[in-house]
Amino acid sequence: MPSPRRAVFLDHQSLDLGDLDLSPLKQQFDSLELYPATPPDQVAERLQGATAVVSNKVMLDAASLAANPQLKLILVAATGTNNVDLAAARAQGITVCNCQGYGTPSVAQHTLALLLALATRLCDYRQAVADGQWAKASQFCLLDYPIVELEGKTLGLLGHGELGGAVAQLAEAFGMRVLLGQIPGRPPREGRLPLDELLAQVDALTLHCPLNEQTRHMIGARELALLKPGALVVNTARGGLIDEQALADALRAGHLGGAATDVLSVEPPVNGNPLLATDIPRLIVTPHSAWGAVEARQRIVGQLADNAQGFFAGQPRRVVS
Repeated sequence: MPSPRRAVFLDHQSLDLGDLDLSPLKQQFDSLELYPATPPDQVAERLQGATAVVSNKVMLDAASLAANPQLKLILVAATGTNNVDLAAARAQGITVCNCQGYGTPSVAQHTLALLLALATRLCDYRQAVADGQWAKASQFCLLDYPIVELEGKTLGLLGHGELGGAVAQLAEAFGMRVLLGQIPGRPPREGRLPLDELLAQVDALTLHCPLNEQTRHMIGARELALLKPGALVVNTARGGLIDEQALADALRAGHLGGAATDVLSVEPPVNGNPLLATDIPRLIVTPHSAWGAVEARQRIVGQLADNAQGFFAGQPRRVVS
């Protein structure tokens, strides 16, 4: 007879690189089986006999859930739940809980790091030193790439929840003026500028909103053209918020001062991406790593444990379905 509190973690290496303490999560179950990764054809089999499943990105579809009527709890080791068939879980009486707000400091500092790297041309100067250009300089310093100060500049934010608010606070510490934009598809709110009006005023734009049908490609060729010449664009939200080909074209044309993204429309980019071309100037791409600070990932472990404890106590937390 299966343990009443048997759990499986289908892709624990997407969260834990051997640097986390999983004991708070393990303590919630009689047994917790850890799989580094799980291919789609093994999901249903690995769920056999489990009361609970932990998944970061492994798909839990209707067929896998139907094959495991004993399953009672899905713990998503992330905020997004697009890897779970929520309707099927609801119909089967399975509680689905996610994690929330765990990565705010990590993503906020990454956003500012990208913004600072663009403003200071950090990558260009690092490469110049590596290429020996400083050693060949005629004076003590190398100033081949124009540097701008963030102080006194205007930052536009699209998305002003917990994360956007943290970015705003950091930007203000650097002396920036912060403006908030109206997100497409949402009712107008006081203090939010219409998108076109926002874009025309900002020196830098950062994105912190969800991806949906209203926000997909909300920053395209037309919107990029509305930005001031030399404006900076940073995306640490979702790749699909920006038309990636349009962004590549705008950078090649020299309209933007630079862009940085931690996200792409398809991840990992196994079939390539317009932003991975090697001829795009003033572009920084990081591999969806903004959330990945040790402290942030440990918070996920804590929230997973808290969600499990709450469920077994009859008081489920962070329930999404």
